Amino acid sequence: MKRVVLTIALVAAVFTSCKNDATKKIKAENVAQAAVRDEAAKKLPVLEFDKKEHDFGTIQRGTAVETVFEFTNTGDAPLVITDASSSCGCTVPEFHKDEPIAPGEKGELVVKYNGSGINQVTKTVTVTTNTEKGSEQVRIKAFVEEPGK
Repeated sequence: MKRVVLTIALVAAVFTSCKNDATKKIKAENVAQAAVRDEAAKKLPVLEFDKKEHDFGTIQRGTAVETVFEFTNTGDAPLVITDASSSCGCTVPEFHKDEPIAPGEKGELVVKYNGSGINQVTKTVTVTTNTEKGSEQVRIKAFVEEPGK
């Protein structure tokens, strides 16, 4: 009997302590800030390159070459490139790290290749960004000949 009375008293205490209406605790300014944040989260940058591949043609082995991949942020939020890495140490990408590119603005990714290898060579550069996809790739290729051929 004591357990029944104690259980009823405990249940009554729980229900009376939850009497305060939770909706009264919501602040209108927090709801407005959340709506602005949610709308901003829908806006993303879009990285569009002028070309996805560059062919150096035939080069002599050991001849350093470079090309520029121009790009535009066609999205509606600032674009940030956090990294650019190549598939090989013979290819070096250069860019302005962590420098935001506003919507509509252009930028450049310089890719240098030291001419190592022989015959047909293809190298990939992966660009890590804050776009929806998270990364984009560009390629360089060349036919590398031994000097004197």
